[in-house]
Amino acid sequence: MLPFSAAAENNKRPILEKLRDAFKDATRVLEIASGTGQHAVFFAEHLTHLDWRPSDIAEHLPAIDQRIVQADADLDNLLSPIELDISDLPWPVSAFDYEDAYDGIFTANSLHIVAWPLVEDFFEGVGETLAEGGVLCIYGPFKYGGKFTTPSNEAFDKTLKARDPESGIRDFEAVNDLAQKFGLTLVADHAMPANNQLLVWKRG
Repeated sequence: MLPFSAAAENNKRPILEKLRDAFKDATRVLEIASGTGQHAVFFAEHLTHLDWRPSDIAEHLPAIDQRIVQADADLDNLLSPIELDISDLPWPVSAFDYEDAYDGIFTANSLHIVAWPLVEDFFEGVGETLAEGGVLCIYGPFKYGGKFTTPSNEAFDKTLKARDPESGIRDFEAVNDLAQKFGLTLVADHAMPANNQLLVWKRG
């Protein structure tokens, strides 16, 4: 049986509605930490004007491949997943089949499950990979002014830190500072269901 994320299933439609606008001018999107591949299949199916490239660490690629096969859909714009470890800088752009950089990058529920140095690596990779005028979209929970948006997010943060003290819900301001360091300007901060945000930056 394929791995399944209930969160990905529940949040895919609200995220799609925001990505329709954020990626309206995009032609090639790189998804970081594709996980089960549920988002990749769904977004490629509904955003047919662009190519969607899933990526993840090696151990997750077989499940993503299998989900794409089982999707039983003619999705020419859903590309094969590639191995990508965000700490492996520079990211292997030459393996992405494009001479030019990606004009869209997306990740969901990833920044809070890794240590802060990996968040820094993520933005460095984005800075090397995202084209001028390209768009970065990040979905997940955030703190603002050092405060949790809800008690449930605070409880979730404690659960994360019990598993890994270096993980946890990130401060929006710290993440935005990193984004600005790599030439990204915040263009939207959407409140999403289940106490999450969809943050959108544009380069240049």
